[in-house]
Amino acid sequence: MQTLLKTWQFRLGIALIALSTAGYVFQYAVFRDSNQLFVALLNDLSFVFLQVFVVTIVVHELLRRHEKRTRMEKLNMVVGAFFSEIGTEMLRLFSDWDEGLGAARQRLHVTMLWTEEQFDSVAVSMVGHEYRVAPEAVRPQLLRSLLGSKHDFLLRLMENPNLLEHERFTPLLMSTFHLTEELLARRDPESLPESDIRHIAGDVDRVYGQLALFWLEYMKYLKGNYPYLFSLAVRMNPFDECASAEVHY
Repeated sequence: MQTLLKTWQFRLGIALIALSTAGYVFQYAVFRDSNQLFVALLNDLSFVFLQVFVVTIVVHELLRRHEKRTRMEKLNMVVGAFFSEIGTEMLRLFSDWDEGLGAARQRLHVTMLWTEEQFDSVAVSMVGHEYRVAPEAVRPQLLRSLLGSKHDFLLRLMENPNLLEHERFTPLLMSTFHLTEELLARRDPESLPESDIRHIAGDVDRVYGQLALFWLEYMKYLKGNYPYLFSLAVRMNPFDECASAEVHY
């Protein structure tokens, strides 16, 4: 209670109430008309409900939406850093190890002319893909080197409290970190038994499925918000075996 009495909000509230009371007293002292003062008080009280509606519902909702857009913009910056640092390269490896990708690879060749409808259509069509790498194609040492070099980066991402609000990116990040920990725990990734390689392949599949769908969603976001970043992302498409950052058009 004593803490409440010391807050600036409480002191401001007392000051405003005092000023309002002084205003009514001054009005009565000047006009000496209690009926007019009473009518004015009723009008003010009636208007309070409209003020409450405007401030607590309309203004609050506008501020909430603005705050959400700002927060999501920051989250998408973090997602962009994830793909730049590790996500795109992981997709490149996983798609190379995915012997069942076949014709689906061509569907993922995003171009500058893609529309939102095309992104949505391809995302729906790719949901049915199994996203499974061939255990015999997995190269544990190569993957360990890639993920191990980004271990500190992944830790910093996991320490970001804002990421907890991203319901799709958080599971992807957790799966990636688990795969990293699994690989770093192996003493000699070059001489693993087949059973262990199958286990690692299962962890790769978990990341692969989430990552591929999230990549499509992120590409759609770049197309609508950052065309220059989208241009580079198209040229560096991890599903395009001929991808190159050089501009040839």
